Amino acid sequence: MLNESIEGLGIRPEGVYVDCTFGGGGHSRAILERLGPQGRLFAFDQDPAVRVNAIDDPRFTWIELNFRHLTKGLRLHGVRSVDGILADLGVSSHQFDWADRGFSLRADGPLDMRMNPGSPRTAADVLAEADESELKRIVEAYAEIKPSGRLVRALVQRRNTAPLTRTSELLELVTPLAPRGKEHQFAARVFQAFRIAVNDEMGALTEMLEQTLELLPPRGRLVCIAYHSLEDRLVKTLIREGKVGGEADRDAFGKRHMRYRSLSRKPLEPSSEEQERNPRSRSAKLRIAERIETWI
Repeated sequence: MLNESIEGLGIRPEGVYVDCTFGGGGHSRAILERLGPQGRLFAFDQDPAVRVNAIDDPRFTWIELNFRHLTKGLRLHGVRSVDGILADLGVSSHQFDWADRGFSLRADGPLDMRMNPGSPRTAADVLAEADESELKRIVEAYAEIKPSGRLVRALVQRRNTAPLTRTSELLELVTPLAPRGKEHQFAARVFQAFRIAVNDEMGALTEMLEQTLELLPPRGRLVCIAYHSLEDRLVKTLIREGKVGGEADRDAFGKRHMRYRSLSRKPLEPSSEEQERNPRSRSAKLRIAERIETWI
């Protein structure tokens, strides 16, 4: 949904924009095509490996930070307000394609799953060190597998015999526990759960979304592409309630403090042609919102 997300930003040629998830740089290049000589683009990515994709353009600035440090990273460059923020969430395609990063079910590799290779804990570390209650929380919260007892017991029994260190080992363990006919989906959710835990993805996303409220002025645009319900729920709640957690603030008369206006009644989804061309896009949901400040 490249075109839809870029259109959603409503780019002004002289504006200042942020690509929170640079990856291969596709969104950044599309933004630069619409910027004039005075426009500026700041691209965040915590993975130093993608710096090879950085764009040689005086309007482009690479910031090697997790997007949870959005405000800090921008202030280091003297920026306190931007016109649009785009985040294409989850794992980038190139990370899935590198077997040695441990994100994919399709190729054997180390159980790493770190988006930032400099982070201290890998997925193998989490699987080896987390107690049963923590494993249960990870599986139920991030894989949305309930009840989780059978899976958690299998993980604990396996590590008591030999540590899980390879993606093929985790896949071999969890596949027999899946509902019949849903083996791939079940395994993908387990991999997703430990990836989220290793990278604290929900914590980072919550922090980033909260910062957009201070960085975007009225009429600024927020564009987010989510790939699973956990991500999408946070984005949806921010847009609907004006805060990531809980309901909108109310004044003494019961009026709700609205801080975003959704620009589409429902999230946009990829066309059938795009899904066929890029199967990874099938679960994508695109939400576009405009920054407001009103009480209703």
